[in-house]
Amino acid sequence: MRAVLVWTVRLCGRVGWVAVAVACTWLLGVGAVPRPWNGVLAWGAVAAGCAVVRAGALWGVRRLGGSGNKSYGGGSWASYDRMGPEVLGRRRPPLGYVLGCHLESRVRIRVRTCAVWLLVGLASSALFVGLLGSGSGDDRVDALRDAGARVSTATVVERPGGVREDLSEDVVRGYSARPVVAVPGGPERLVVKGAHTYDKPRAGAEVAVLWAPSAPEQGGYVHERKDLRALAGGRWSAFSGGAAGRDALVAFVLVMVIGFVLAAVFTFTAGPEALQRLTWSPGVQTVRAALLVYVFTSVGTIGDD
Repeated sequence: MRAVLVWTVRLCGRVGWVAVAVACTWLLGVGAVPRPWNGVLAWGAVAAGCAVVRAGALWGVRRLGGSGNKSYGGGSWASYDRMGPEVLGRRRPPLGYVLGCHLESRVRIRVRTCAVWLLVGLASSALFVGLLGSGSGDDRVDALRDAGARVSTATVVERPGGVREDLSEDVVRGYSARPVVAVPGGPERLVVKGAHTYDKPRAGAEVAVLWAPSAPEQGGYVHERKDLRALAGGRWSAFSGGAAGRDALVAFVLVMVIGFVLAAVFTFTAGPEALQRLTWSPGVQTVRAALLVYVFTSVGTIGDD
């Protein structure tokens, strides 16, 4: 029974690592991700499930006595570095020795720790980018999308009202206004509330507008920092064109750099024995599983919005 639990711990660790990596890759994919985020959520569910099962198996190992990092010969983790006489004397050594899986060496322990922390950095950056680009934060977009929204290039037909500067650290980052636009093949007067543009809006200027041909009374939506076509399709792209995409890329790089630093710190500041104890600690892995489940449920809530 103990052997089954030990291999359950190992298998769940590997499958969970792969599931998180695939989910992050999907979340940062080359194409726009449609809602609901079924693919991302499926892999996230696998990762969260593996973490919970792994923690449960570790508690089972502790209940049965001993830690799961012992060798086939019954010694400590360090005995993995070489085949003992009891193994060499066998006609058929265990499969783990044949495949090299017995090598719980100092190098392997540090590589495993580094891989875990690099994955933490990747997951954090992917989640951060996902939160930045997950939606418009405006109910108007949802209403326009439900009415069959499309994106058109419109012309401002009169002097916009309510123009004000969007300031950041006393620097003008854009303008917010209430223009009236004319859409080719559509309404000649379409009111846009709270339009965000880089340049100060004026009559005769062209802007991209999100609007619904079946419901022109709902007005339009203009925001030059966002990908309107992705919003119209209920999608988002991690690194889309425009300022929002650049901001997401900067955030991704910064969080990944922090992940590399944490990977280096946690990999090389602690000894292999301490790292191995943390890997097989039921308490530590239970906290990790709870955190992973919390993150998964949070992302699921965002994806369903």
